[in-house]
Amino acid sequence: MLTLNQMVQYSSTTLDTSFAALSDATRRGVLEELGHGEASITDLAARFGMTLTGMKKHVRLLEEAGFVSTEKVGRVRTCRLGSRRFEDEMAWMEGMRRLWAARFDALDDVLETLKQRENGDGRIS
Repeated sequence: MLTLNQMVQYSSTTLDTSFAALSDATRRGVLEELGHGEASITDLAARFGMTLTGMKKHVRLLEEAGFVSTEKVGRVRTCRLGSRRFEDEMAWMEGMRRLWAARFDALDDVLETLKQRENGDGRIS
């Protein structure tokens, strides 16, 4: 129960927004592209073979999550990686990893106990 209570520390709104933004392959691809340098929405749309409107929607979700920032100069909107780093998401995932590791360790203990109790004919005594 203690582990679950620790999970509540993270803002569910922040995590929901982050994981929703990261749930789409195109948006993850955009982050990878922007990892190599900034790009206009037009360039990103062309790279991913989609409409300008579609790419704007993807960029907007990434921007709302703080993973991307944009700047409009004239008619061109340029995108770059945002200042947000994934600390909350990584901390949440680490907490979940620890929770599952503890559960698997407990299962291993149960299986080992059952194995030690097993008698010669394969039945548990």
